[in-house]
Amino acid sequence: MQVKPEMNTITYKCPNCDGGLVFDPKSQKFKCEYCLSEFTEGELERPPEEPTEASAGQPESEAAMVLYQCPSCGAEIVTEETTAATFCYYCHNPVVISGKLEGRYRPDYVVPFEMDRNKAEEIFKSWIRRKKYVPKDFYSPKQIEMMEGIYYPYWLYSCKVDGRIDAEGVRRRTTRTGSMEFLETSRYQVERKGLMEVRNVSRNALKKADRRLSENVLPFDMEKLKPFQAGYLSGFKAERRDMEKEEFTEEIEAEIRDYAVASLKNSISGYDSINVKNHEEKITSPEWGYTLLPVWVLTYKDKKEDKMYYFAMNGQSGKICGVLPVDYGRLAGLFALVFFPVLIMLLIGGYLI
Repeated sequence: MQVKPEMNTITYKCPNCDGGLVFDPKSQKFKCEYCLSEFTEGELERPPEEPTEASAGQPESEAAMVLYQCPSCGAEIVTEETTAATFCYYCHNPVVISGKLEGRYRPDYVVPFEMDRNKAEEIFKSWIRRKKYVPKDFYSPKQIEMMEGIYYPYWLYSCKVDGRIDAEGVRRRTTRTGSMEFLETSRYQVERKGLMEVRNVSRNALKKADRRLSENVLPFDMEKLKPFQAGYLSGFKAERRDMEKEEFTEEIEAEIRDYAVASLKNSISGYDSINVKNHEEKITSPEWGYTLLPVWVLTYKDKKEDKMYYFAMNGQSGKICGVLPVDYGRLAGLFALVFFPVLIMLLIGGYLI
């Protein structure tokens, strides 16, 4: 077990009763689960207590797991290397591992959760109700309790694009003279140019995250970005990035260039077809922002297939996506219900004799 003595753990305490504070998506305030007091962001600019340093003395044998100490009860907390916020398994207080989010790993922004657990469960149940052939234990009460609110790390890229295209516009006209048909083709030289501002192109910055789900829960309303404050993590889990912006630069800029060309081409009208001959895009004022975005996550282990399935929901908008398991027994029941009555009707009608 690897120990990180330089890391600190923080619990946000209620000034009234010393209970643990969590961020409440519904009220957008920090709420005490014991005395039900509520506090605004401004009232929590500083952690209410000094952080407790993690325990030391363990050999570095497992790089994937890290040991910390709960500042509330002193229990040892085991997390993965990238985990930045979690819960104590013993006293159940929310714990923010502050050292994970300092220096170059401190996020610039955070989009707070707007969907609380009750709303997330309601959306999940409504969604799964329309899926007829998934295993029943996938949506059992015990399974739904395993749903977790997690802040995932994303890079946001913004820039300006000065683009230009040279294109050929084609117009066609058909005329008839007696039994003869003539096709007239006219070609025009067309030029378009413009300056576009691109904001907040998102990329998930966690290697272990399911890439398809992390992209499919997008977009988020980036107008609701807030300057990062660790208090927003209290009551949720959070992950620290382990992918740097340089890994995405080439891919994102290629995507932006393609978008610029397509946008300029789509601005041309009045022609039957448009053929782009030359194009040029100059990217200026590139800016990167490191942010944490809210996602509700549910995992399901199919023991028969020995396969893990994932469900994810945008913690701001409620948009959902997932790869669902199939209960082949229930599917076989449907097949039997449809196939055998049809077979009997065909035999009675003499079609299979």
